[in-house]
This record gives sequence, C-alpha cells and structure tokens, in this order.
Amino acid sequence: MANFSANMTRTASATLSVGALTAAASNPRRYKLFDYVFGSAEAAPADGNSLWQIQRCTTAGTAGSAVTPQSIDPGDTVAATTVGGQAHSADPTLTSAAILLSIGLNQRATFRWVPAPGKELIVPATASNGLAFRTPTAALVTCTAQAWFEEQ
Repeated sequence: MANFSANMTRTASATLSVGALTAAASNPRRYKLFDYVFGSAEAAPADGNSLWQIQRCTTAGTAGSAVTPQSIDPGDTVAATTVGGQAHSADPTLTSAAILLSIGLNQRATFRWVPAPGKELIVPATASNGLAFRTPTAALVTCTAQAWFEEQ
C-alpha cells in the first residue's frame, strides 16, 4: 500500500473540473482519498463565493494535461497506477447523484478536508472510475487542488 500526492491546477476556463484521479484502464487499482486541499490561485482574488465538489466519474476528462502522482515515501519502489489529469477541455463523465463532498467557500479562502480515520473516499479498481475535483460555480477562476491518496 503506497501513498501518493497529486497537485492539480485549472486556469480560468469554461470547464468546471480542476482535475481528476481515475483508475488506470489496464491494471486498475483501488485507491482511498485521505486528504484534500483546495482554493483559488488568483493573483488578485475577488470576494466571491464558490462551490467545491468531489464527484465520482467514469472517465477522465478530455485533453488538458497529465498529472504524475508523486510518492510520499521516497523509499517506495512502486509508481502510482492511478491516472491524474488537470485543466480539462471537457469535463470527466460524472456519475449522476454521486457528489461525495460539497463545500461552499469564499474565493479568498483555502480549505483542507481530512476524513475521520476509516472514512476515506474509496474508488474501486474499475477501469477509468475515479474522482473529479470540481468548482461548478467558479469556472472563470484559477483554482488549485492537492489530493493525497493510498493505492491498495
């Protein structure tokens, strides 16, 4: 069981997703999200509200750029099989009514979410299933998100 970190950024755009972490199409592995930090990276943020969500998805977003999860323990010899992406030109395919986290936040704030032990968000070892990290009310704001997860 190795632990990884993935940093995602979305510049001001028309898409709602900051990024996604999905199980690999070949050799998918189950993973648990155990820490998540998110906020706006605007140089001069406005005093506006935004909604942050984590929602299950069944495909990664289209285009954008790849995110390579980094091992938290430099002694780990395995690379992550979970696939990361950011700044999608088209959002991931979302699972209807599967919003697992929804937090309203002022654009000037940064927020950290840490689940109680044993209550992590779990993604099955099913090809291309994963979690989309979104700001559905703030598409025109530059956003950042950092996710820490454990592959099993």
